[in-house]
Amino acid sequence: MPPHLELALPAREADLLGTPIRRALPRRQRRSLGPFVFLDHMGPRALQPGTGVDVPPHPHIGLATLSYLFEGALLHRDSLGHVQEIRPGEVNWMSAGCGIVHSERTPPAARAAGGQLHGLQFWVALPRAHEEDDPSFQHAARESLPTLDRAGAHLVLAAGTAFGSRAPIETSSELFLLHAEVPGAGTLPLPDEHPERAAYLVAGRVRIDGQEHGPGSLLVLAPRARTLEALEPTTLALFGGAPLDGPRHMRWNFVSSDPARISAAERAWESGGFPQVPGDDERVPLPAP
Repeated sequence: MPPHLELALPAREADLLGTPIRRALPRRQRRSLGPFVFLDHMGPRALQPGTGVDVPPHPHIGLATLSYLFEGALLHRDSLGHVQEIRPGEVNWMSAGCGIVHSERTPPAARAAGGQLHGLQFWVALPRAHEEDDPSFQHAARESLPTLDRAGAHLVLAAGTAFGSRAPIETSSELFLLHAEVPGAGTLPLPDEHPERAAYLVAGRVRIDGQEHGPGSLLVLAPRARTLEALEPTTLALFGGAPLDGPRHMRWNFVSSDPARISAAERAWESGGFPQVPGDDERVPLPAP
């Protein structure tokens, strides 16, 4: 019988400015999944009162960032002037296009109180026809996101389309991101309307093709896969979409179909050619080659 799983990859453990992360994409074995080219799993991290996460202003081109939290809060500021706090179950979608600068920090009230931070950040490569679009920002409140119940599992559609529903965020490519909560051992149905799909395990354990997989596993699903078997209470991110319309190059925070465009963006950041973030005048330096 053909397998239901094409590839299983453990996320790489790393540290992002003091926050423990697991990086699931990109990997040598898999550079993209649908239009998704990057996935960081942040935390869970306990923040003591008076401390927080600080990611100072940094630039992007050619991609959209998709942020989704399970616990805690982050304050987004960008060079378009948007100031938006994101809380659990909400979505921040920032399309960088030809260039944007943003910062992400623990909001003042959450910094004073302390607590947990736990969430996911994805990068979605923009279609080549939209790589140089004007930058933009969208926020989706928790109550605006479609919720679905399938075989006892609770699903939140954070972006795109799945199971006949559509999330409110406007995207420039066909994709999906589902937050799935399986309360115990049982079968989780998978959406099948997208050609490339994956499951990232946030917590719990699943079995597919007779093999068990735990937290931090990126499971690239075969086209014939229709279900996952949860072995205990499990949290997953299901995501994917149509394949990219050609290869992408990535360096630092830049994504493009043209490596020369990335070099130009690096020079622009070094020379002050990107706009500033109102109210946040720090600046992440360009890493050494």
